[in-house]
Amino acid sequence: MRNRILAITVMVAAVTAVGLGVGHFNARAGGQEKKVRPAAHDLHGGAFEQCAKACNDCQRICDACTTHCAALVAQGQKEHLRTLQTCQDCADFCAAAAQIVARRGPFADLICSACAEACARCGKECERFSADQLMQACAEECRRCEKACREMLKHVGHQAEKK
Repeated sequence: MRNRILAITVMVAAVTAVGLGVGHFNARAGGQEKKVRPAAHDLHGGAFEQCAKACNDCQRICDACTTHCAALVAQGQKEHLRTLQTCQDCADFCAAAAQIVARRGPFADLICSACAEACARCGKECERFSADQLMQACAEECRRCEKACREMLKHVGHQAEKK
């Protein structure tokens, strides 16, 4: 029983490692480092990783901007309510996208498309408040995430064509 549990644990770890894009490493052959070529499914791994990171970064700043806007609304600046809601929704899209893209899920195209649109709208909303540094930083991060998602869509489309 113990051996079976160990075997299952090793298999799960291997499948997880492959799903996360692990598999590109350096091997030593005769004292020299030799770069091992990634598997075919890893060729677009850089786009997946960049997109997941951009989504995660955007989610965090949108959450911070949500809190910031809530404080401004509490101070009577009601014009920040829409931005608060926009940032909150954008953060949720980005969080979902970061998770799905990081594991290279089959719905990466759907979430990247939606996330790119959410980031475009959130960035536009935050840009309206040009004097607010946090909101400008949020708008910039939204633009970076939107760009990464759109780039990711090119790679997801490439994979879908092969199926």
